[in-house]
Amino acid sequence: MSAARASLQRAALYAGGFLGPFGGGVVASVLPEIGAATGVSAGAAASTLTAYLGPFALTMLVSGTLGARWGRVRTVRTAYIAYTCASLASALAPTLGLLLASRALQGVANAFTTPLLLAALAAIVPRARLGRALGLFGAMQAAGQTSAPLVGGLAAEVDWRWAFVVIAAAAAVLAVIGLPEQLTAPTGEPPPRLRDALRPDVLRIGVVALLGWGALGGLNFLLAFRAEDVFGLAPTQRGLLLTGFGVAGILTARRVGTLIDRIGARRTVLLGALAGAALVVVAGTAGLLWLVAAAWFVAGIASQCVLVGVNAAVLGSRGRNRGGAVSVVQAFRFSGGAVAPLALTPLYAAAPVASFVVPALVLAVVAPLAMPRRDTAPG
Repeated sequence: MSAARASLQRAALYAGGFLGPFGGGVVASVLPEIGAATGVSAGAAASTLTAYLGPFALTMLVSGTLGARWGRVRTVRTAYIAYTCASLASALAPTLGLLLASRALQGVANAFTTPLLLAALAAIVPRARLGRALGLFGAMQAAGQTSAPLVGGLAAEVDWRWAFVVIAAAAAVLAVIGLPEQLTAPTGEPPPRLRDALRPDVLRIGVVALLGWGALGGLNFLLAFRAEDVFGLAPTQRGLLLTGFGVAGILTARRVGTLIDRIGARRTVLLGALAGAALVVVAGTAGLLWLVAAAWFVAGIASQCVLVGVNAAVLGSRGRNRGGAVSVVQAFRFSGGAVAPLALTPLYAAAPVASFVVPALVLAVVAPLAMPRRDTAPG
């Protein structure tokens, strides 16, 4: 294999990180348009978020362990192909029911990429530099979250279905490139077991990941509602507002990784959780659009502290089946995104301010209690 192809495959390992947040969030800024096209309300259209993230999260409870048994390279490539087909089905779905079904298939397919890519990073990156590598991966995930609402908003100016065509094309390219072939080499270790991943410390980190996504990045759809109701923003304008969160993540994720290597995962996570909670309150209550945009931008940095930190904490541990463990943590993380629309959409309808304040308080209180005190971050 040529050096150029090896470099391309290594880059694809990082690039694959954007698909989960991109696929999950591409509908966040166009829920009113999806509702209009399928004959339902914007609130009912919010179920397209849960339809993706629910199966995504549930499947990730076992996908890391199963993928390690089947072979990371083969499993990830197959998942990319399945993701391409499901994305095209979403683009062609004529009714909300069929759209929900195809979104669920997207979620299941993507569950076999994200945790396996993270485990692959841990396998090929020296422990002392793992935080920085995870920071770069986090930057790619932030890029997915950043481009998702913007691409969705731009597509809605013509037809929101084109957003799914973009997703399908991206997954197809990654399937062709593949992953570094060194990951196919036998490790000499026994087959991984799911029970090795379901340790108490992993489950506690998972709770923090759930809150870090559900109460920060998972509120994109809620901010889109507020942007339309309070400020009267059009789809593209809503997409631009939501984009700030991801832009901040792209710009700072690698620095967050370096911070983790220096001060540890636990401190970084707690810093992000407390700061993020305060910023969510500002974004959900401020009456000035520029202040909302600024708070949401800085919240993107806080989110990276939490999400890159929990990945570093679980991958930096010395327990068996690290791939399965990070899969469990990612399952918790995206469960937060799946639960948020179901829990917060009715609350927003009844009390808009409370729909931002409540998740912020839960994040600020629970994250410090749940995060294991023994720091397992690399370094």
